[in-house]
Amino acid sequence: MTPLHEPPGPATLPAHLDAGLLSPVRAGTPVEAAVGDSAWLQAMLDAEAALARAQARCGTVPAHAAEAITAAARADLLDVRELALAARETANPVVGLVKALTAVVAERSPEAAEYVHRGSTSQDVFDTGAMLVAARALRLIVADLRAVAAALADLAAAHRDTVMAARTLTLHAVPTTFGLKAAGWRQLALDAAERLERIAHGGLPVALGGAAGTLAGYLQYAGEGADPAALLDELGAAFADETGLATSVLPWHALRTPVADLGAALAHTAGALGKIAADVLVLARTEVGEVAEPAVAGRGASSAMPHKRNPVLATLIRSAALQVPALATVLMQCLPTEDERSAGMWHAEWQPLRECLRLTGGAAHTAVELTQGLTVHPERMRANLDATGGQLVSERVSAVLTPRLGKAEARELLTQASQLAAGTGRPLADVLAELPQLAGVLSRGEAAALLDPAGYTGAAGPLVDRALTAPQRARTPAT
Repeated sequence: MTPLHEPPGPATLPAHLDAGLLSPVRAGTPVEAAVGDSAWLQAMLDAEAALARAQARCGTVPAHAAEAITAAARADLLDVRELALAARETANPVVGLVKALTAVVAERSPEAAEYVHRGSTSQDVFDTGAMLVAARALRLIVADLRAVAAALADLAAAHRDTVMAARTLTLHAVPTTFGLKAAGWRQLALDAAERLERIAHGGLPVALGGAAGTLAGYLQYAGEGADPAALLDELGAAFADETGLATSVLPWHALRTPVADLGAALAHTAGALGKIAADVLVLARTEVGEVAEPAVAGRGASSAMPHKRNPVLATLIRSAALQVPALATVLMQCLPTEDERSAGMWHAEWQPLRECLRLTGGAAHTAVELTQGLTVHPERMRANLDATGGQLVSERVSAVLTPRLGKAEARELLTQASQLAAGTGRPLADVLAELPQLAGVLSRGEAAALLDPAGYTGAAGPLVDRALTAPQRARTPAT
């Protein structure tokens, strides 16, 4: 099996090409190079070369021709801009690619040129190339997600018992721990990694259907005596082996499950990372101040306010989380395609798929830096716990008073006491100690002990322990 080309590294782009100016979340990240135009071109060339080698293994293309095609299938030998412009006349870039590749092969081995794209169709090459691009991008994304999960495991363990206020509907609810919050973030990252790994190892198939999904062209070139069933199995298996992709039961030109599944998993991943970012943005607010992004000189500077250091990393991640689900919807909308190849729906997938990959990849790469360098401020968490003078733990007092006073009376009493404490700015323990209804029922000392937030974190600690010790699903090594 001939190794496939790795995606080219970043290069200076002409002025008319997208340099990422309006998409900083992916600018300069590894995934940007892995899904750029040059990488996509190389992936399609890899598909052409792999197909020729697979056909050579099946005896329908001479081995020397497959070798010549493989040697010529290099993106640096073609002009990606010319191919893009030529695609306006054919509605896809493969037609021009085949013509250009054939010319390169002919210069080196004229007799091999006739075997380029033999029996194939544009969609076989483009869709296989797209799956190769996705496989390479997913490898980067999953590695970053695993790094995020490792960083969050460290945070969860270090802050297993660091008490903070849980917030529901933006307001203080009951005490929790930062360790439990970090463990929850970690679980999201692990869930996303596992979804992407399932797709990477079995959900990215080669496309092999010929002009209309019957493989007639491949069979015709195999000769009159070829057994269709045998050639179907042999060629499909060889093509999958040469690319490192999966096989499919049927040609999927008009059965777009692989693309839809990929889009859904990327949307989930971006959303999972977006949850982390959203929480960091809340906790990093000036008046909250419970966490801070890693400090890097010059990062987060405001053009107008010298004192500000904006939460740039979380902002970039959140921007991707808001875009990817919408882009993935386009991929879902392309499922109800007409006929054996659509006019426009297949074509509509290309750019949204690329954007889903590079935005999600950019978010994952950014999240590594965010989680590895996140600064936690337990002292601010404690100060914020005290902001409501013990009201954060009123649920606990209500539970203690219920068997002594009855459920309805205990709840009503705590509601009134909390309102009085909020209105006067006094600690809830002091207000409760002065209520005549609680004389002989609840002492000042007992009330103060019950209203200590550190004593009411429930199973937060054991939940962190369980999350960090739970076995992870087995992973298949990335190809």
